Amino acid sequence: MDFAFTSDQQLLKNSARAFLDEHCKPATVRSLWDDPRGESEGLWKEMSQLGWLGLSLPEVHGGSGLGMVETAILLEELGRAAYPGPYLPTILAATGIAEAGTDAQTKRWLPAIATGDARATIAFLDADFDWSPGAVRTRAERTAQGWALTGDKRYVPWAHVANVLLIPAVAPEGLTVFLVEPSARGLGLSPVAGMDLATRWVHVRLDQVPVAPDAVLGTVGAGGVLLGGLLRRGAVGAAAEMLGAARRCLDMSVAYAKVREQFGQPIGSFQAIRHKCAEMLLEVENSHSATYYAAWALDARAEDQELAASVAKAYVGDAARKVCGDSIQVHGGIGFTWEYDLHLYFKRAKALEPMYGDGDYHRELIVRHVAV
Repeated sequence: MDFAFTSDQQLLKNSARAFLDEHCKPATVRSLWDDPRGESEGLWKEMSQLGWLGLSLPEVHGGSGLGMVETAILLEELGRAAYPGPYLPTILAATGIAEAGTDAQTKRWLPAIATGDARATIAFLDADFDWSPGAVRTRAERTAQGWALTGDKRYVPWAHVANVLLIPAVAPEGLTVFLVEPSARGLGLSPVAGMDLATRWVHVRLDQVPVAPDAVLGTVGAGGVLLGGLLRRGAVGAAAEMLGAARRCLDMSVAYAKVREQFGQPIGSFQAIRHKCAEMLLEVENSHSATYYAAWALDARAEDQELAASVAKAYVGDAARKVCGDSIQVHGGIGFTWEYDLHLYFKRAKALEPMYGDGDYHRELIVRHVAV
């Protein structure tokens, strides 16, 4: 059995690495910390020209029609670069529109996303921070003009730059997903501080937000299935980004251990450092296997795709935090400094750890699968 990437997949990985090494250096990431938007419009447009924004979208809408494996390859490289921008939220929302949208909805949003003219995000979390679709408390009430949404959505990534938000709410018929534009009356956006300064979070308040009948994504009352699928893709995508951050920290640690000297010899010659780097490599390689198996399982619609996604998210979340933390230990005092770049990747991994379900959430899902 061949577990290697195909030649096209390896080309995607190599080209993404080269582009990000040139256009998304740590200095670029730092320069956007104080920017009101937190992202580079020029970089977003260049990514669209490379076909990244339409990577997994249908070809009829300007995409490439590729799968989760290719998306994970790209997300790993974005995590390695600590890329500051709404890539993962946008492609997740675009996937939802592609899977459940009407002809009018797909024609309006998918070509615009593929060309970089639109961004999107999904407002998963309500007030109790439970990622289960059944935990949604935002209400959708029928009105003479369509619907009115009321509730709070927490830690919505990049909502302040999104052109459309996918908002799950509980209608009389059950959980339903709505397409809502941020300019809608009664919708308020408030920035939320987070650990990762290269990622922006927003608290979305909905106060009787009017929504037209044709803004329902999919079928009224059937949003749970759609959200469950998007949550699994988000979990695998976040695992890929965390893998990229962990691999970057491993590479930095090995390089540092070769040149940093103590007692007249490189610290990499000391058993304690050598063993720590070996343990970091073990975690990274296991994370690689878990992530790409889960990505393949989603593409193949394998019977164990739900289990594989939860295993990947739970394992990689723990492993990336450990690898990035151990990397700081290998570097010693310099690893803790603001000027050194390690904290970019540690904070990215830590910020992604709870996204799309933390380790406890996914371990509970794993128990439900294996205990049946």
